[in-house]
Amino acid sequence: VELSHYVWTSLMLVWITCVPYTSMTPISSQSKSLQTGSTALLRGLVEGQRILSRAKRGWVWNQMFVLEEFSGPDPILVGRLHTDLDVGSTPIKYVLAGEGAGTIFAINEITGDIHAMKRLDREEKAEYTLTAQVTNRDTDQPLEPPSEFIIKVQDINDNPPQFVEGPYRASVPETSQVGTSVTRVTATDADDPVYGNSAKLVYSILEGQPYFSIDPNTAIIKIALHGMDREMREEYLVVIQAKDMGGHMGGLSGTTTVTVTLTDVNDNPPKFSKSLYEFVIPEDLAIGQPGGKVKANDRDIGENAKSTYNIIDGDERDVFEITTDAQTQEGILRLKKPLNFETKKSYTLKVEAANIRFDPNSGAPFKDTATVKIAVEDSDEPPVFSKPTFVLQVDENAPINTVVGTVTARDPDVTGSLVRYFIDRHTDLERQFNVNVDDGKITLAKPLDRETDMWHNITVTATEIRNHSQISRATVAIRVLDINDNAPEFATEYEAFLCENGKPGQTVSAVDKDDPIQGHYFEYRLIPEMLNNPNFTIKNNGDNSISVLAKHDTFRRQKQEMYFLPIIVTDNGNPPMSSTNTLTIRVCGCSREGIVQSCNVEAYVLPIGLSMGALIAILACIILLLVIVVLFVTLRRHKNKPLIIKDDEDVRENIIRYDDEGGGEEDTEAFDIATLQNPDGINGYLPRKDIKPDLQFMPRQSSGPNGVDVDEFINVRLHEADNDPTAPPYDSIQIYGYEGRGSIAGSLSSLETASSDSDQNYDYLREWGPRFRRLGELYSVGESDKET
Repeated sequence: VELSHYVWTSLMLVWITCVPYTSMTPISSQSKSLQTGSTALLRGLVEGQRILSRAKRGWVWNQMFVLEEFSGPDPILVGRLHTDLDVGSTPIKYVLAGEGAGTIFAINEITGDIHAMKRLDREEKAEYTLTAQVTNRDTDQPLEPPSEFIIKVQDINDNPPQFVEGPYRASVPETSQVGTSVTRVTATDADDPVYGNSAKLVYSILEGQPYFSIDPNTAIIKIALHGMDREMREEYLVVIQAKDMGGHMGGLSGTTTVTVTLTDVNDNPPKFSKSLYEFVIPEDLAIGQPGGKVKANDRDIGENAKSTYNIIDGDERDVFEITTDAQTQEGILRLKKPLNFETKKSYTLKVEAANIRFDPNSGAPFKDTATVKIAVEDSDEPPVFSKPTFVLQVDENAPINTVVGTVTARDPDVTGSLVRYFIDRHTDLERQFNVNVDDGKITLAKPLDRETDMWHNITVTATEIRNHSQISRATVAIRVLDINDNAPEFATEYEAFLCENGKPGQTVSAVDKDDPIQGHYFEYRLIPEMLNNPNFTIKNNGDNSISVLAKHDTFRRQKQEMYFLPIIVTDNGNPPMSSTNTLTIRVCGCSREGIVQSCNVEAYVLPIGLSMGALIAILACIILLLVIVVLFVTLRRHKNKPLIIKDDEDVRENIIRYDDEGGGEEDTEAFDIATLQNPDGINGYLPRKDIKPDLQFMPRQSSGPNGVDVDEFINVRLHEADNDPTAPPYDSIQIYGYEGRGSIAGSLSSLETASSDSDQNYDYLREWGPRFRRLGELYSVGESDKET
């Protein structure tokens, strides 16, 4: 590198010497053409050229400086600037500006030397554009216009190749041909690709031979070994190296890994693990249940390993089927028909397993076969009825314990256990039938009635004696046969209507609950007492019905409103049954068209020929009169009410309350006994004014004083009232304010007078305070008071 650099610099010096220069004060167009026309890189000042051209320009310097990227700690000289004005007497100063000036690049103000102060990395920045100027050191005035130059960073091989997208994963089908492309890797180098060989890469395999190879220029990985089998090895790890400098010594390198996976192809057939499978299946295995599993292993994976199973021989009665489990890839043997140990004890099947997908070019058979032997194991089976359903019949008049029929069942096992029979009482809640536990005979337990239940459906169970858990069921349908045990009767409660002046007929039919085989035939006749009745007769219509005819048209409701006609109905059963039914016939009033209008006797009180409108008018007048009478009575009652009390609320306003407390027995001014003294009674008798007496009663003369005894006065008046012949025959209530002498019933209060014989002590009244002091003095008496 250093040798080529020196050769390049010498060539540039020769070229600069041969180029004519003109005066530069400041940078002329010729200097700019020199800058643009130069294609070489300069390093350092050319002192000889500066001496030759000093008389023509102000100062000479390189338009481009070349500096290799470096990482050293010390500053490195880039170049030197010098001007013609620097003659030693003029105080000048070199000034540097532009990209990196003052930070990356520094200039000596006196000598014009430019140094790189920091590490230069071409991969970060390849060139810097700077501006140089000469100024007066004392006044900082520019002595020449600024000139622009470029510092270019020259590349060195300081970046190794890198696989940015690594590590890689790739896949290739197994058994691929040699040279089959697997994948391509790519490495990058940050060095300058146009300068030297720093970025020229060469690829090679460090690990992965002899299975794979790589093109050194294109980095394409290929198959290098024939017949690579996934079943032997599925995954390979390949290490790839990229080296710069064209692979020569001294170059940098980088590595990556490529994981190559061989994808499966269907190159292996299915294979049973053994050629003979043996299974033991119980004969009571349910339909659709698995009886065994077989499996053919396939070394392939995925869809290439999927197989389907078939029975290709030995299943002559189509008893078994085989299906494929999608998860485990097993062949599951299932039952299609029930097994019977007593009929066939073993089966031999030939099963084939074949791949769903295969390569027809391979030529190998992608299937395999195996033999399956199945031994049927005897199981304890429940009893089997001779028929799943039994249909029996019995007459409805059959006596109790009549044998209706027999059900039979047997144990299908070789040992042949005895069987017992039972009736499921959930199907015979009324316990109408019984069954013999040993022979299965069904007998009648209660009388039957066909008209109530024509069919009885019961369930009979059969159980093994040695194993009660083995139970089977059968349905028994019992039909009740009809006998003639019901007399015919009218289909409905017939009621005939007869017009007073007409002869209408009434059709009557009968029904019979029995159901004879030849059908019903009813015979109608009147009871013997009614054969010669003068009013009605019957006529047979020939269709199990009759017509009732009236013998005359002189029926009148006022004479008889209702007629009863007893009719005997007899069927054709064996023996025949008969019943007497009564037909009710009403005599009604009809219109001229024969339409029944009224069948009540009350209709006769109305005049003949009175229309419905007239009846409504009469009823309306009666209702109006009743309303007037009610209003009149209401007004009279309202008028007779007293004017003082206007409404119910006024009654409460007339209540007078007194809050003064009475003075007890000492209060002699609260009641005037004179009010009980009748002055009229003293002076004589006053006749009663509520009734006029028939006899004149002489009044009794009384000569008592004004202070007459009230008790005696009342007794006298009571005696006179009892002996007064003019007194009315009802009691006249008289109210008196006299308290009386006491009652034989005694006092109802716990507070008694001092004259009472009560032993109750009222001393506690003294402790109730001043308000009860007087009451305590009245009722709290001492021992001396009791003695007196």
